Amino acid sequence: MSKNKLKRFADMSLYPNVLEPAFEEVFRSNFRSRGRWADDIFANRRPITLELGCGKGEYTVALASRYPERNFVGIDVKGARMWVGATEALQRHLANVVFLRIRIEFLLSCFAPGEVSEIWITFPDPQPQQSRANKRLTSARFLNAYRQILPPGGIIHLKTDSQSLFEYTCRVVELNRLPVLTCTDDLYRSGVTGHAVSVQTHYEKLFAAKGFSIKYLKFAIPGDEILQEP
Repeated sequence: MSKNKLKRFADMSLYPNVLEPAFEEVFRSNFRSRGRWADDIFANRRPITLELGCGKGEYTVALASRYPERNFVGIDVKGARMWVGATEALQRHLANVVFLRIRIEFLLSCFAPGEVSEIWITFPDPQPQQSRANKRLTSARFLNAYRQILPPGGIIHLKTDSQSLFEYTCRVVELNRLPVLTCTDDLYRSGVTGHAVSVQTHYEKLFAAKGFSIKYLKFAIPGDEILQEP
């Protein structure tokens, strides 16, 4: 491991806006602040938005800056990348954003039913092999987990440059008759506007510069139906 990575991990162990629960804490039991994020972490009752697979945390930080009336949690397992967003959030004194270093599979151990109001999935690994479909963050497997921490009708946003992931997610949504609020396979030519969708990460700008269209899907999810895989 490089000295740079070691320094970043050392920094994050001291950062007040980074939570790194031990594996056993989320694997065999529940995270200590599950059901208590409003009291333990944010000290307010504002809605909580998650960004899953946040990478460097650019989207999480940008959303937190633009929407101070909401709380944001960037989630990823790769701490060296997360350090970038966590550091920027501290430097900008953003009190409404924290970073949680866990695998997405442990969401239910960290958040209680209805504790999250909205989820963003930004440029996830498309997992193109059919044998890995259940690892896609928009698979029925993961959507069934999300619906347990969202309120009925909770919102999920997907931004991706992957045509295959976009089409797959549209099939999941159609099969389960989920309400579609916005759907476009070319976001920046679609006329869809708003601060949230206009945020662009470093990699998103690179994709756009290479001519890749950005796909965007916003849909609601029920709280009481088990979703099926296509």
